[in-house]
Amino acid sequence: MENKLLIPATVVGSHPKPSWWHNCKDLYAEGKWGETDLSELLTDAVDVAILDQTRAGLDIITDGESRRLDGYVDSYYAKIENIVPLPVGRIGGPWGYDQQQRYQAVGEITAPGGLGIVSEFTYLKENTDLMTKVTCAGPLTFGSRIGPGDAYDGPVAVAEQFAEVINAELKDLVKAGANYIQIDEPARGNLGGKDMARLFNLATDGVDAKLAYHICFGNRYGRARFKRHYSDYFPEILEAKADQFVVEFAAREMYEVEKFAEWRDGREIGAGVVDVKSFHPESSDDVVDRIREVLKYVPADKLYVNPDCGFGWSPRYMSIPKLNALVSAASKIRSEISK
Repeated sequence: MENKLLIPATVVGSHPKPSWWHNCKDLYAEGKWGETDLSELLTDAVDVAILDQTRAGLDIITDGESRRLDGYVDSYYAKIENIVPLPVGRIGGPWGYDQQQRYQAVGEITAPGGLGIVSEFTYLKENTDLMTKVTCAGPLTFGSRIGPGDAYDGPVAVAEQFAEVINAELKDLVKAGANYIQIDEPARGNLGGKDMARLFNLATDGVDAKLAYHICFGNRYGRARFKRHYSDYFPEILEAKADQFVVEFAAREMYEVEKFAEWRDGREIGAGVVDVKSFHPESSDDVVDRIREVLKYVPADKLYVNPDCGFGWSPRYMSIPKLNALVSAASKIRSEISK
C-alpha cells in the first residue's frame, strides 16, 4: 500500500463498543432476537466505529472488529469445523484467561465458508473514503485454545493447519481489494521467534498486500497475559516476511524502544504510543514525547503510530480522547519535521 503521509496515525484493530452493544449482544443466543435484529446491532456498531475514527482524524481505520461478538477471535470458532468445546475448569471468581472456552480437535480443522473477514472488510471499504487496514488473528492465536487430541501431533501442528485456513482468507481479502493486512499473534513464550516467523510466513504465503505483524502481550479486559519482553522473539522473528511490526511501547514505559534501531532491520514500525490498558487520560503532549522517543531509533518515513493494542476492552468515553491525543500528536510531530 502506497502511503505518502509521514507518520500515519492508525489503530491496532478493535474499537470500543457502545454500552447498548454489550447489553444486547447476547439476546440472539438467548432466543430473544432474530438474525435481522443481530445484523442491525452489528452494523450499527461498525458504523459507530467508522464515525468515531473518522471524527478523531485517523489516517487509516478499521471496522473496529465490531462484528466479532466475543472478542477478536472467539466468535470465529463457531465457523470452524471438527472442534468440540471442553469443560471450563474455573467459572467463578475474578475473570482470568483460564476461564476462556477451550476446544479439542476431532478431525481436520477447516472453515468451508471462510472466516467472514472478507465481508467485514467489504462493508468498511464501501462506507469510508479513508485508507483502511484489515486485521486477522494468526495461526498461533486461533490454535492457542484448541488441543490437538488424536487429530494432530501437537499444538504446532494445529497452528500449521490454521495457517492454511488463514491463507485462503487473506487471498480472498486481496481479491476484495484489501491492500493492508495485519496478522495478530500472542507473544506466548512457548515458541521462539523462528517458529513464530515460520507460521506467519505460512499464513501469508502468496498474499499480495502490505503485511503487518502485531505481536501482542495480551489485553483481554485490559490484562496482559504474557511476559512483556520483545527480546524473547527478536531478532529471530525478523525471518517473518512482514513489511511492518506493530509493537507495544506506551504501557511498558517505552521499554526496549532503543532495540528497534537494530531489530526492525529496515522495516516499518507501528509504534504503540497510547496505553489502552490505563484509564490515565494521556494528553497530546504525552504522546508527542513518546513519538519523539521512538524517532530516536526509527526514521520518520518508516514510522506509523497507533495505540499499544485494540480498544475493544476499553470504555468508549475513555478511548476517544486517547485517539484524539494520538492524532493531534502525530500532526504536531509532522509539523515539526516539515519546518
